[in-house]
Amino acid sequence: MLTRLAAAILAASFAVPVWASSPFLQPTGPAEPTRAGAEWCQRTPEDCRLDPAEPAIVTASPAMTDKIESVNLFVNRIVRMVPDQDQWGVEDRWDLPRNGQGDCEDLALLKRQLLVEIGLPRRALLMTVVFDEQGGGHAVLMVRTSAGDMILDNLRNRALPWTRTGYRFVKRESENGGWVSLGGLLANASTP
Repeated sequence: MLTRLAAAILAASFAVPVWASSPFLQPTGPAEPTRAGAEWCQRTPEDCRLDPAEPAIVTASPAMTDKIESVNLFVNRIVRMVPDQDQWGVEDRWDLPRNGQGDCEDLALLKRQLLVEIGLPRRALLMTVVFDEQGGGHAVLMVRTSAGDMILDNLRNRALPWTRTGYRFVKRESENGGWVSLGGLLANASTP
């Protein structure tokens, strides 16, 4: 979750909409990781380590879509949403929802862990920072597939192409390590 000040600054810098059309989000340059994301990687370096021999894109298929959507739905159903302030006493902290509760990035981290456990390459599973339709800071998991970038979200039980989320895409992890800017690209259609 972004601090209110950071969210306001980023929202102001993306005042003019740039609409999405490609099924793949193209980075516009390097970006700094979120503070909480950097702390997560310090605490759990094994979760942030990438194997350059792994594929950065998974082959899209009905079976792959079923796996991705099953994990998304499962995590959305078993984890109770609790803000970091209530759970940890801080504005933003990334962690796995080990106690059955967490916020958006915690659910995304668990989804990534489960997808890796069932055989998806970690390089294709990228934490992503967006602004939701109300302009609030939000984290989702991007799955890079041969058919396009899919978004797993705690606000929706279906995985969606990024272009159908209605979100403004700020930055994501890079499949080569570090973070990249997504230039504030706005998805043009919202689907519940």
